[in-house]
Amino acid sequence: MSENAEAFKHWLIFTDGACSGNPGPGGYGTVIVDPSGHVKELGGKRSNTTNNQMELQAVIEGLKEIQGTPGDLWILTDSTYVIHGITKWIWGWKRKGWTTADGKPVNNQPEWKELDRLVANRKGLGALDWKYVRGHSGTPGNERCDGIAVDFTKGKWVDLYDGPLLNYGYAIHDLPEDMSVPEMKSRNEKKKSAYSYLSYAGGELKRHKTWKECEAQVKGRSGAKFKKATSATDEKSIVESWGLSPEKLEKA
Repeated sequence: MSENAEAFKHWLIFTDGACSGNPGPGGYGTVIVDPSGHVKELGGKRSNTTNNQMELQAVIEGLKEIQGTPGDLWILTDSTYVIHGITKWIWGWKRKGWTTADGKPVNNQPEWKELDRLVANRKGLGALDWKYVRGHSGTPGNERCDGIAVDFTKGKWVDLYDGPLLNYGYAIHDLPEDMSVPEMKSRNEKKKSAYSYLSYAGGELKRHKTWKECEAQVKGRSGAKFKKATSATDEKSIVESWGLSPEKLEKA
């Protein structure tokens, strides 16, 4: 069974956070979908916060909304900080009295402690799985959360939906094929510079010099693909992995 088909059997909580200035004014967006076909959007703001705090708050608010409610749950976020923190790092932090491996206090402790409490309270209610959804890649649930978060960051009024899935304006169950969590890179691992950025959206394959150009091409477009290439050979490999002919690349 595909991930998309399986998703209909689960509670889904999409989350995203945003911040202007980091620290600065921030907002979060959360979209909750229950298996019976109801959607509820949540959002809020802080006047002085960070992006990571808002990423955490988005998940916290979603879990608060359904606390005590049984059912298998997927939490879908573009924050590897949140996923790795709650599934890996938190055990060491707690053993060390909420300090890091370097002996420094863990950042965002109030949010982490609240998230830890809410996750623990889900025990016995159903399976909880963390899904990674790459940001700005056209996934409707993530894009909507991003829109809510950004609008709250800017102090705008947001019309938050609460109603049946049939009337919802976003194809919320349109999910990427791969939602596995990326592995953490070593601190000593150098980031490879970009040779180019490739995008494939609406049947068009394009090559971009900057990430900004590439992002503008794919943002908000369902099913869009994009990737950084580190060499001409890498470009060809990416295009072939998308099921396209390298000849299309010559015209991009």
